[in-house]
Amino acid sequence: MSHSVAVIGGGAWGTALAQMLASDGREVLLWARETEVVEEINASHRNTHFLPSAELSPTIRATGDMANLAGIPVVLVVTPAQHTGAVLRTLPTPPRDLVLCSKGIEQSSGLLMNHVAAEACPDSELAILSGPTFAHEVAAGLPTAVTLACSGGEEQWQRLKPVIARPAFRPYYSDDVTGAEIGGAVKNVLAIACGVVDGLGLGQNARAALIARGYAEMLRFGEALGAKPETLAGLCGLGDLVLTCSSTSSRNFSLGKALGEGQSASDLMADRRTVAEGAHTAPVLGDMAQSKGIDMPIVEAVNRLLDGAPAAEVVQQLLARPLRAEQGPGA
Repeated sequence: MSHSVAVIGGGAWGTALAQMLASDGREVLLWARETEVVEEINASHRNTHFLPSAELSPTIRATGDMANLAGIPVVLVVTPAQHTGAVLRTLPTPPRDLVLCSKGIEQSSGLLMNHVAAEACPDSELAILSGPTFAHEVAAGLPTAVTLACSGGEEQWQRLKPVIARPAFRPYYSDDVTGAEIGGAVKNVLAIACGVVDGLGLGQNARAALIARGYAEMLRFGEALGAKPETLAGLCGLGDLVLTCSSTSSRNFSLGKALGEGQSASDLMADRRTVAEGAHTAPVLGDMAQSKGIDMPIVEAVNRLLDGAPAAEVVQQLLARPLRAEQGPGA
C-alpha cells in the first residue's frame, strides 16, 4: 500500500488528524510509539487509549516501525514538543514537506519547533499547522479552521492545500512561521492560568480579563521575536487562546483548574498520562522573556504555581501589581 501522507504520533491529536485526512478515503499511515495502539487501530479501527470517542477510517494503517515512512512526501508531526527532535532524528528519509502540529518550546534548547525540526531534517521544507482544535471535534468531522504557515511560501502552500484541506477542515495560509509557533506555545501557558481562575471560583469577568491581558503578553513576546501582530490576531493566536482558556477539554486548562482547587503541581504532573504541554513550556518561556526584558506577569505567575506556590497567593500578587495604561510600551 502506497501512502502520500503520514502522521507521526498516535495520541489524541495525531489520531484525529489521521482521521480527518482519511475522511475522503485517502490512505493514511499513522506511526505510534505504543504497540497496543498500533495493534488496536489495525485490528478494530479504534484508539481507546487516547481517542475513545472516534471510530476510525479503515484506510488508516498504523505502524510502530519508522522505516515504513520512507518515501512518503508529506509527514505531519504530532509528537509532544519535548520529544519532537528525538523522534525526527529517527526518520529514515526526510520528507519533502514536514508539517509540525505540536505546540511548545523545547526545554533543553529554548528552540521553537521549526528550529528543532530544521536541525533534525535540514532537507525538508517546514510548515506549522496551528489553531483552535480540540481533537475529538476534528475526529468527529465538526467544522474547524486552522493556520497553515509555510516556510516555503505560496509554492509550498499550493502543494499542501489539497493534502490537508477537507470540507470540514479549513486551513488559512500564512508565511509567518514564527508567529504561528508563538501563538500555540504561549496560549498553552495562559490556559493553565485561566484554569486556575476557574478552580478558584473567581468568575467569568476575571477569566475574560486574564485572556485579554494574556493576549497582550503574547503580542509583546511575538513582537520581540519577529512575529506579525496580524498572525497572533488570527486562528493560531487569539483563536486558539479563546478556545483553550475556556474549556476543560483543554489539558492545560484542566491542569490549572486542579491547581486552583488546591492539588499539588508535582502530583498532577506525575499522574498525567496525556501531556499538558504548557507546564513544560512555561519555564523556558519565562526564561526567554526575562532574558529579553519582556514583561509577562501571567507567565511568571504560572511558573510560581508550578513551583508549588498556593494559587490564591499567586493571584493576589497579580492583583496587587501597579496600575497602568492599558495600551502603550510595557502595558
